[in-house]
Amino acid sequence: MTPPIAEVPLRKAYRLINHGPTVLVSARAAGVDNVMAAAWCCGLDYDPPKLTVVIAQGTKTRELVERSGMFVIQVPTVGQLHLTDAMGTHSMIEDPGKLGRFGVKLFGMDGFDLPFVAGCSAWLACRLVPEPHNQEAYDLFIGEVVGAWADARVFNDGRWLFETADPALRSLHHVAGGQYYAVGEGMSAKSAR
Repeated sequence: MTPPIAEVPLRKAYRLINHGPTVLVSARAAGVDNVMAAAWCCGLDYDPPKLTVVIAQGTKTRELVERSGMFVIQVPTVGQLHLTDAMGTHSMIEDPGKLGRFGVKLFGMDGFDLPFVAGCSAWLACRLVPEPHNQEAYDLFIGEVVGAWADARVFNDGRWLFETADPALRSLHHVAGGQYYAVGEGMSAKSAR
């Protein structure tokens, strides 16, 4: 079954990564697609929406981002734990068939020549904002979000619905050495007063 994917207004796109999930970064250049995991991704600005992500030197994904000037940030789910870990521990440079070997399914979105990873809970299509010093010195890439979508079963009306959605749709949070946590119990500061 294909989940209901809904467009997210760009002014609310930051909410898709504001809770600090581990993300999947995908890119395409010259007919080559790749996906990698990244633990360091965060919102940077609202208007236009921007985010930052650390992409290490020597990775195939970085090469593709630098060549194409575009990339996608995806929020993988608990159900994608093993896929996410594999994308973070296997390099396409050393393992050219890693996407097929680990069952990564890609799909497209109208108007974007980018590889989107199926099964995630959110997708942010980004245009690279070139900052050569940051990229070389810190491996820090800035992306302007030009399209955003979410699985409506777990993100709707600008809010995550982790409390009521299937637990397999919760986001992953990498801490170290292959250890992850799922997003936890929701709390409201308004109800705690």
